[in-house]
Amino acid sequence: MSFGDSKAIITNQDGINENLADIVNKHLTTEFKKPISTHTQQAFDQVNELVQGFNGPIILDSCCGVGQSTRIIAKQNPDALVIGVDKSDNRITRNVDDQWQVENYHLVRADLNDFYRLVVQENWPVEKHYILYPNPWPKAKHVKRRWHGSAVFPYIIQVGKTIELRSNWRLYLEEFQAAMALANIDSQLNELPAGEPLTPFEAKYLASEQQCWALTAKIS
Repeated sequence: MSFGDSKAIITNQDGINENLADIVNKHLTTEFKKPISTHTQQAFDQVNELVQGFNGPIILDSCCGVGQSTRIIAKQNPDALVIGVDKSDNRITRNVDDQWQVENYHLVRADLNDFYRLVVQENWPVEKHYILYPNPWPKAKHVKRRWHGSAVFPYIIQVGKTIELRSNWRLYLEEFQAAMALANIDSQLNELPAGEPLTPFEAKYLASEQQCWALTAKIS
């Protein structure tokens, strides 16, 4: 990954998508009936055994990519079990810097559209839920591909006592904030404070002098 040359997000939206409220309200009042994929069910069953047998805090790192963020979060929280989930086997099996190698994390290849529903079904005691730098799908017509416009959004906001999203596209987080407000969840959107980048993308955005943002909320 080349640093310092990351392009800023370009979108044809002037503000929050005009269809967002209708989309979110439909998902909040409609059951998500998509069948759970076999590979995600199997992956979940394996990691669920670890979670159910663990007595400390559980932290979920969604869209973890190569798992750098998972390892850093695990290093910062040595008493926690940190579960990183990504849909790409190529990414989660890639080597990362040894300085972040710790023992209290586990990487899982799974479809989060299914994995989130299984987490809620099994009532995982997640302390904190991270969603760091997801693909923002900046074209207005792709709003339903963003997490807050997806059918799994009602499950996402049931995972974790707190949730933190980060992005270099403020509008993406403003939309997620508006979606949570429709579910009566208050949140705070702030500039990302200085500190060690959690992901390679975060490091690249900062090296390109792009402002990054953090959206945080207490779910329960």
